[in-house]
Amino acid sequence: MPAFTLYGSRGSTNTDRVRLTLAEGGFTDYELVLLNLQKREQKSEENMKRHPWGKVPVITFPEGFALYESRAICKYLARKYSFPLLPPDSDVEAAALFDQAQSAEMLYFAEPAGRIAFEKFAKKFMGLPPDEAVVSNALRSVEMFFDVAERLLQHEDYMAGMDFTLTDIYYIPLIQRLFACGYGDVILSRKAISAWWDRCMNRPAIQKMLAADKEAVAAAAASK
Repeated sequence: MPAFTLYGSRGSTNTDRVRLTLAEGGFTDYELVLLNLQKREQKSEENMKRHPWGKVPVITFPEGFALYESRAICKYLARKYSFPLLPPDSDVEAAALFDQAQSAEMLYFAEPAGRIAFEKFAKKFMGLPPDEAVVSNALRSVEMFFDVAERLLQHEDYMAGMDFTLTDIYYIPLIQRLFACGYGDVILSRKAISAWWDRCMNRPAIQKMLAADKEAVAAAAASK
């Protein structure tokens, strides 16, 4: 029996946040159950029992423990299985800086980047046109965020300091979505940000997972 079950969806940035954490931790003893968001399987009675807002991801353990929200899941798994992705609790200052960086990612980056992803990516699958005014406003916020992050990364290798942490993983899925939507220049046009992104993308575990995902997408397309 696997250690736990991860309920998610292929192409879900929140699910990928958890999967990247598990990949970096080298942890494979879990079952991945994919829900079809287009068929609204996340709103099924069964999934609503796991996640009261009817979303993904969720993890459930055989003994009954369950947890939703991707960042909470990532942090829990890193602690439970001792992934080297968090500062030690004994280093109070490093832990505080991690929390600070995590808050900045969620409030100043993920919120506007998520709006772009919804308008330019998700709406395409819904057969709806993007609201370009929303995209333009969100893009300005993302640009402003990376202007500040560019200055900070002049002195640090990663978003929470000199070490790669969960905070860096949190950025990856939505930045990939920005590239897919044609906004990769917000990363590549900034020297320190671009170098940070290369350091993240060149990590073996991340490369392996992303390569496997590409193969899975290609195989699914070929079978249609």
